Amino acid sequence: MTDSTSRALRLGTRRSTLAMAQSGQVAQAVRELTGRPVELVEITTYGDTSREQLAQIGGSGVFVSALRDALLAGAIDFAVHSLKDLPTAHPAGLVLAAVPEREDPRDALIARGGLRFEELPDGARVGTGSPRRMAQLNAWARSLGKRIETVPVRGNVDTRIGFVAKGELDAVVLAAAGLTRIGRIGEATQLLSPDVVLPAPGQGALAVECRAGHTAPDAALAAALAALDDPVTRAAVTAERSLLAALEAGCSAPVAALADLSPSGGGPQAGEQAVTEMHLRGVVGTTDGSTLVQLSTTGHVPASLDDESVPLTMGRELAAEMLAKGAAGLMGERAL
Repeated sequence: MTDSTSRALRLGTRRSTLAMAQSGQVAQAVRELTGRPVELVEITTYGDTSREQLAQIGGSGVFVSALRDALLAGAIDFAVHSLKDLPTAHPAGLVLAAVPEREDPRDALIARGGLRFEELPDGARVGTGSPRRMAQLNAWARSLGKRIETVPVRGNVDTRIGFVAKGELDAVVLAAAGLTRIGRIGEATQLLSPDVVLPAPGQGALAVECRAGHTAPDAALAAALAALDDPVTRAAVTAERSLLAALEAGCSAPVAALADLSPSGGGPQAGEQAVTEMHLRGVVGTTDGSTLVQLSTTGHVPASLDDESVPLTMGRELAAEMLAKGAAGLMGERAL
C-alpha cells in the first residue's frame, strides 16, 4: 500500500499553455517544500470549450468549477487558478491555501509595427475579451481625441497575438503576468500604466486551492501549501475582491481594482504597532468608455498583515462610494 505522505500529489490545472506554465511553477515549489513528487492533472473547463464571449456565458467560475468539482471528488489534491478567475464566494469544503507573490498586475499592449497605444491610428481595431479593458481603452482613446474599435476576441495567447501578426487587428491587450510566465513579455510593445488602464481584481496573482483540513492528509497539505503564501499579495487581492463582491459584479463585469501596499512613513511610536499603508483604486465603466466611475481610498493595516478585516472593509466601503456615484448602472446585469 502506498503511504499517503509519499505518493505523488495530484495538481489540477487547465490545459492551456499559460495554465500549464503557472501550474508547473507551483508544482516545482511544492516539490521543493514537501519533498514529494507532484504530477499535473489536466482538466477541461467550460470556459475552455465554449466559444461564446465571457460576458455572454457569465464569466464568473467558468474556468474554475470543473477544477473545484475534481477537488471535492478527490480526483486531485490541489488546484492552481488565475486568481482573477475565482468567484468571490468561496465554496464549502475548500480553502484558499496560498496566494503566492504576485507577478506584474498591469495589462500589456501588443501592436503592429511596435506602436504604443498613443500612436495607434484613428479607428484602430484593438482586440480584447474583457469589458473592463474595453471601457478603459475607449475612454483613453477619447481623451486622446481619437476613436478605436474594441473587438471581442477569445483564444490562447498564440491565437490572440496571431490576429495582430496576420493583420486582422492593429493590437491586442493581454495580461502582462501571463506573457511573463510563458516567456513572451518581450513581445509587448507597451506596458499600460494603471493610471490609465487599471487591471482586473486579482490580476497577476495565482490561487492555490485545496480541500479544507477535515482529514489528516488534507490538513497536512493545506499547512504545507501555506508556506507559498505572500502576505502582501493576499492583503492586496483581499481588498480588490472585497470591492468586486460588494459591487455584486462577476469577473466578466467592467470592474477594475488595484491595491498597493507600502510601509507607513515615520515608523511606529513607542507602544504603537507598525502599520502598512494600503492605497486601493477602483474603476467601473461603460464599455464604450463614455462614462467611468473612478475612486480611491487609503487606509492603514497592521504591518504583520495577519488581519484581513481592514482590506475587507476598505473594499466594501470603496464599493459603496462607487455605487453612490452611479456604478450600478454601468455594469449591466449584476451577479447574484
